[in-house]
Amino acid sequence: MTAAADVAGIPAHLVGFVEALRRRGIAVGPSETVDAGAVLAVLDLLDREAVREGLACSLVRRPSHRPAFDALFDLWFPAAIGARTADEDAVVTPPRRDDGSVDLDALKHVLADLLADGSDEAMAEVRRLVGDVVETYGKYSTARGDSFSEYQTLREVAPDTLLARIVEGLRGRTSDPGAPTSGDFESELVRRTAAVRVAEFRSMIEKEVRRRTAEVLGRERVASYGVPRAAEDVDFLRASEAELAALRRSMVPLARILAGRLAVRRRRSRAGSIDLRRTLRRSMSTGGVPVTLVTKAPRRARPDLVVLCDVSGSVAGFSQFTLSLVHILREQFSRVRVFAFVDTVDEVTRFFSGPASAGVTDAVSRMIAEADLVSYDGHSDYGHSFESFAMRHLSVVTPRSSVLVLGDARTNFRDPRVESLARAVAVARHAHWLNPEPRAQWGTGDSAAEVYRRVIPMHECRSASQLADVVGRLLPAT
Repeated sequence: MTAAADVAGIPAHLVGFVEALRRRGIAVGPSETVDAGAVLAVLDLLDREAVREGLACSLVRRPSHRPAFDALFDLWFPAAIGARTADEDAVVTPPRRDDGSVDLDALKHVLADLLADGSDEAMAEVRRLVGDVVETYGKYSTARGDSFSEYQTLREVAPDTLLARIVEGLRGRTSDPGAPTSGDFESELVRRTAAVRVAEFRSMIEKEVRRRTAEVLGRERVASYGVPRAAEDVDFLRASEAELAALRRSMVPLARILAGRLAVRRRRSRAGSIDLRRTLRRSMSTGGVPVTLVTKAPRRARPDLVVLCDVSGSVAGFSQFTLSLVHILREQFSRVRVFAFVDTVDEVTRFFSGPASAGVTDAVSRMIAEADLVSYDGHSDYGHSFESFAMRHLSVVTPRSSVLVLGDARTNFRDPRVESLARAVAVARHAHWLNPEPRAQWGTGDSAAEVYRRVIPMHECRSASQLADVVGRLLPAT
């Protein structure tokens, strides 16, 4: 491994790496740090991948944290220092013209052949070539000196143009004149393999640019914007499709944690609270000393849960994730009723009647397509939706119910009709509003959050970690 330790040595370098993990939301305690130090003491520090896996085993608890760990590892334990140059071990060097400049077309042919090969040796050569590609096409001058651009590199190399050449190369390597062909299946398999290789090539360029940029700007600064956040810390309203997919993958373990919390609280509640009157009465036989505590009979019934959820496009990611979480947690409640709305409300509990272990992506798609969620223009109208709920479904809210409202409270400047929501809140045992927008934006523009907060407690839930914390604290055990 060519990375140089800080002046204070490898222990201080490891502590700096751990602090970077913590800043990115990965919980690493003193015991894990000690374990990581013990790992480094027995591993060959020149075997970079062994060091990566050893540190990952000791510092990473959740699979969703691995992408952030790998990105930070590449910054704190870089594969090289400075520009990578072809050495005597390199089998392939960048093809050059007579004037010494890189022949881009020939380079693309070489890259396509190596990516089509896909062997460990071929991919090692691709990584060497990536260093030359970033040095040649990604470098630009700044006030601080030379820096590097991923966009500029990808624009010149255009990895998508390699796809057809990789497909052709894969077909040439897999074709066997004497073997039967599987037609469309084989073609689809080749196309997907080629797409994976191109994505891997893009990832190599991203890592190389990040490494070279960190040498100019500092790894701490690059880590602040160039390292992916843990899935549970991604902002719902800004999440990409890939980040939402990672959120869905982290949903089941998150739900298990919340279910465990509710189960513990339920067991504690079954012990019963102290009946002060009966305890004092019994203490008369011991001179007024309450030797024996008398508890009230526990209430063993599980609570009801009523969910009112905005499913309009502006909060679709937040709503789908929260509905999925509620779907998995439904066994913790005696009854769960789900009502969705855009500009009018409809009960959609029927779409979530499948097993709790099943995904709800299809259920959400069916709900949006089949449920009566739009009455006129399809823009969010919280006031009309709450009024419709109060008129048609208020009877489902009882003194045993917990009401959850999910949405950003943006009413498109329409009447919020707070009194309709207040009627449901007055009946329910508990009522809470989960808002995916930052608290600083509540009440700005068309947001009626400050108006609704007068009748229902509102909580900021911008990420899965915030959502888990809020739901774990608010949902009653009985």
